[in-house]
Amino acid sequence: MRRRDFIAGLGGATVLPFAARAQQAMPVVGYLRSTPSRPFENIAAAFREGLKKAGFVEGHNVAIESRYAENQLDRLPALAAELIGRRVSVIVANSSAARAAKAATSTIPIVFTVGNDPVRDGLVASLNRPGGNVTGVTFLSGVLGTKRLELLRQFVPKATSIAVLVNPNTSETEIERNNLQAAAQAIGQQIIVADVGNGSDIEAAFASFVQRGAGALLAGTGAFLNSQRQLIVALAARHGIPAIYAAREFAEAGGLMSYSTGAYRQAGIYAGRILKGEKPGDLPVVQATKFEFVLNLKTAKVLGLEFHPQLLGIADEVIE
Repeated sequence: MRRRDFIAGLGGATVLPFAARAQQAMPVVGYLRSTPSRPFENIAAAFREGLKKAGFVEGHNVAIESRYAENQLDRLPALAAELIGRRVSVIVANSSAARAAKAATSTIPIVFTVGNDPVRDGLVASLNRPGGNVTGVTFLSGVLGTKRLELLRQFVPKATSIAVLVNPNTSETEIERNNLQAAAQAIGQQIIVADVGNGSDIEAAFASFVQRGAGALLAGTGAFLNSQRQLIVALAARHGIPAIYAAREFAEAGGLMSYSTGAYRQAGIYAGRILKGEKPGDLPVVQATKFEFVLNLKTAKVLGLEFHPQLLGIADEVIE
């Protein structure tokens, strides 16, 4: 058959270049977060590390479609719908994003990373056998607030009042608030809680903390406060307030200390296992068991403070 006849015989069908056909066949992972993309590059990198460990490298044998709601939670349903329209093979999402994704699809696998109990939040039926199309990792950040309060009191035992920043109205942050209030009441520690939802709220909260004589700060858990860490760390430094944070990124950004755990690497591993054919409902929810206590000695020196040898002894990492 002559080449001209062969082309005519295609009946007008479009012939894609080989590279385009290969790209079209490549599985796509949807990466959905309620936050801005910055300053969360490290979390995205951890997710890619997990994918790589499972045998998938972006641009080689998997594509990643990322969507960020920029802390506007009402955008999440539309962003989830976009990913579904892209026919992604699996969606990896943080807490609020996972709930939006689950509401949008009962067939596409979803891997969550949450700081709370996913059974209580309705994401899965049980931790051991999630069922349905959802599984993931829980790092129980909301219940770690009392441990952070304990560590902070060891460092600043003379603080008559401790300030607390909370981004309200998520189950994770409300559990943390309730736990902190109960723990503070039990030990007779006064706390000053401020609800914040944007940068202006955070600045106003610090002004109130200073006016009310807060001797230390506990910055609560959640994606929003993490996205504002540069501002929070800067304000704590400006006002000379010792602080503990819910993510190691705060200590790396100059915060005094953090007590936290991570989850996105494991989420990447689970996404890879699902791409290989495993069902999310058969993958038990991973419960984080490794916690990191990070101290920043440089910040302590700037504040004119010294860590007790006991705290230094239990630290997993000391930034100098």
